[in-house]
Amino acid sequence: MRYLLTTLLLLSAVALQAQNTVEKWGCAEITFTHVTSGNPFDVTLEATFTNGDKHLTVRGFYDGDNTYRIRFMPTEVGTWSYSTRSSARALNRQKGTIIATEPTEKNHGPVTTEGLGFRYADGTTYHPFGTTTYALSLFRPEIQEQTLQSLAKTGFNKTRFCILPKDYPTTHDAPTLFPFEMISKSVDAEGKTVYEWDFTRPNPTFFQNVDRRILDLQKLGIEADLILFHPYDKGVWGFDRMGEEFDRKYLEYLVARVGSYRNVWWSLANEWDLVRTKKYEDWKTLTEIVVKADPYRHLCSIHGGSAVYYDYHLPEYTHVSFQDEGPLYTMTAAGTMRQIFRKPVIADEIGYEGNTAMRWARWSPQFMTHLVMNGIMGGIYVTHGECYRDTSREDWVYWSDGSVLRGESWRRIAFLRKLVEEAPNPIRPADISRDEQTSTAGEGYFFVYLGQQILRDWVFNLPDSNSHFKRIQEGDHFRVEIINLWDMTIEECPTIFEATERINYRHYDKGHRMVQLPEAPYLLLRITKVAR
Repeated sequence: MRYLLTTLLLLSAVALQAQNTVEKWGCAEITFTHVTSGNPFDVTLEATFTNGDKHLTVRGFYDGDNTYRIRFMPTEVGTWSYSTRSSARALNRQKGTIIATEPTEKNHGPVTTEGLGFRYADGTTYHPFGTTTYALSLFRPEIQEQTLQSLAKTGFNKTRFCILPKDYPTTHDAPTLFPFEMISKSVDAEGKTVYEWDFTRPNPTFFQNVDRRILDLQKLGIEADLILFHPYDKGVWGFDRMGEEFDRKYLEYLVARVGSYRNVWWSLANEWDLVRTKKYEDWKTLTEIVVKADPYRHLCSIHGGSAVYYDYHLPEYTHVSFQDEGPLYTMTAAGTMRQIFRKPVIADEIGYEGNTAMRWARWSPQFMTHLVMNGIMGGIYVTHGECYRDTSREDWVYWSDGSVLRGESWRRIAFLRKLVEEAPNPIRPADISRDEQTSTAGEGYFFVYLGQQILRDWVFNLPDSNSHFKRIQEGDHFRVEIINLWDMTIEECPTIFEATERINYRHYDKGHRMVQLPEAPYLLLRITKVAR
């Protein structure tokens, strides 16, 4: 048996400062070389890291070529000492230290929840503006790079992608790497390819590529919302029917590999109800496995088919992730989702911008933007996706295959993100169930969304209710900006409006003045209190 403790490697976004130094919320990696006569994946390895009264226990994993790794994300600045435990004597009771320095400017730590919204670990508010790239780590390498380049020019700060290969009519590329070691591949009497896998032996090369893509997204400031299971195998490879024991081993291996990356989220499944090999209760068990294995308690949810909801009240789920466009047809319906679940809500699929024959993949870019805006006004978030097909050239569908964005809603969503991040507080309905147009972002800060209406003017009026913020007072003065979401323009109205006393639960302008509007749909009014 041969053993060697190799140099401490750092997977932080900053340059190497010292061999045992990493920034807070970066990722330190301890590497061991160890030869075993049996299955190397059967070797257990973990380390407990200690900094004062802080203790974190992290599992290690086998990464091929007689290499074992332990990855660690320090959650505090200072010196962390560690000690290993392993079923292999040579890997047991190894000790050392990691020095965690202050995080660099763009490192805000992992995303967590705050009330009905989100924030980074350093307290910075986070508004998820996501998209969908289901096979990001499964494309040909050149398409993976092209997809990352397309993401870099957008305003998206989250993307959803599957870990396991996906077989689907719109999927263009067959996977070149698989997550487990292949025992055999044959063709049966009906001409179907039959695979046999060793589920006790993950394929390190496959998962190394997943590592790279998560870190590529991290450099772009994009959260990696990892879909752990899905129904798009249907027996082609058999990864959807590994069985309880191997499902657990797969999840624990994945969490050990990527759980120390700060931009990771867990999505237990996409369309969990369509995975015919698992029951409703199984998803709770699988979720508990992930949460127990994750010492950092990354964000965790599960996504169902159309209008199928899991029990998001379970403590393991940090937020709601649903597929249903119904709640996005009005802002008040979207806002009601917050009231029901009392957790942050992301509509992770509401249909897609595209030109396909499938009813869920043919929204116009205008309508896609409209649904996203309704979600924002309701205090929830909406994930984008696009499904354009072009038979005149290689037919890459971004939602499924990646490559380049062809649509237009992503530009408007980037514009919306700036508006949301400029607001002093997360947006939510000002008077839920009573006002279908007005939301608030704090004292004296309102949005009125006119949606698909085309109006010549708007009578100044705001609700007396202002969520939990201070209400309007008679004599308050307001400026109105006219925002054209489609043209992405902002025009200030020259009139300064003065609020009346409360009249039937609303405040009007004392001179009964109106805002003159361009005759266009998708207008948003930003109304802010000004000194007078």
